[in-house]
Amino acid sequence: MKPELSYSKGDQEILLDIAHDSIYHGLHNDYPAAVDPAEYSPALQGKAASFVTLKSAGALRGCIGSLHAVRPLVEDVNENAYSAAFRDPRFPPLSDRELGGVEISISILSSPEAITFRSEQDLIEQLRAGIDGLILEEGRFRGTFLPAVWEALPDPQVFLRQLKLKAGLHPDYWSTSLRVYRYRAEEISLA
Repeated sequence: MKPELSYSKGDQEILLDIAHDSIYHGLHNDYPAAVDPAEYSPALQGKAASFVTLKSAGALRGCIGSLHAVRPLVEDVNENAYSAAFRDPRFPPLSDRELGGVEISISILSSPEAITFRSEQDLIEQLRAGIDGLILEEGRFRGTFLPAVWEALPDPQVFLRQLKLKAGLHPDYWSTSLRVYRYRAEEISLA
């Protein structure tokens, strides 16, 4: 069950245009396009956290985002689109010839909420497949999976094990100091 989008169709299209324009601008300059939040609807001026995901031929090509709302949504999407294309350390910078084949999706995150649990099994039983994005923290180790990752990892136990790996921990790692937060995401993409 995916959350309903609270952004109008027009605002969704504007966000996708901002992401595309930031990447296009970045190909011809070495920085993202400038955006002025005052030029957009109040919904897009509000502070929000977002992730921008790029895919090429169905495969991940870049994904960068913010976990906490610290700037207007239009600025967050603009910066994260540029970063997903040119600063994701897992991929080389996007090339001009790739731009036409790249699919852009935007995830707008709710505020993270701490999950209280007594054991790893208790945590697994509380996870809502297809709904929860998770943030896992242990000391200097940190990782997140967007709710969309459930499509590739539908089993909650496997989802958690892979998130531990992403955070730099062993998949069997467990500690009473482990912190886990859940959030939801509104997905925007060309469909």
